Amino acid sequence: IGKRLSQLFNIAYYDKELIKEASKESGLNAEYFEKADEKAPGSLRHMLSMSWASLGSTFGSDGSLCNENIFKYQSDVIQRKEHSCVIVGRCADYILRDVPNCFNIFIHAPMQNRIERITRTEPIDVKEALEKAEKINKHRAAYYNFYTDKEWGDSASYHLSIDSSILGSEET
Repeated sequence: IGKRLSQLFNIAYYDKELIKEASKESGLNAEYFEKADEKAPGSLRHMLSMSWASLGSTFGSDGSLCNENIFKYQSDVIQRKEHSCVIVGRCADYILRDVPNCFNIFIHAPMQNRIERITRTEPIDVKEALEKAEKINKHRAAYYNFYTDKEWGDSASYHLSIDSSILGSEET
């Protein structure tokens, strides 16, 4: 839906492309960004796995790139977008909260519709599709809630909330 919206308005579209841009600008391997993509640190577990010396650094004690720094790199890339565009996810509504004429849209659908979409596009059964949808939502919510101190999906965070199951993807 985001990609189609960008086509209709003839504006740029960003989703996973932001990972590549952040990697390029930071000089760090894109693999670090892909592994942490929209995954929140595990709070206490995350903190316990890090040494005191590494808490303010780019890398954790196990040599992995800290999720907080990945978020910062992606935030910087998002904030530098000075043209009209569609950005999917990555807490862009929060990162761009002070930008005038920035419209935040939350697109959702009932679980049954998401399962049907997943089973149409991937060779998995209904049970696996349900597990995948639940896992994705759990990760997205944890990521958003951690970095924004807000509640993922809460209509107060968006200018518009749309149930894409009513009209379908193309019409939405």
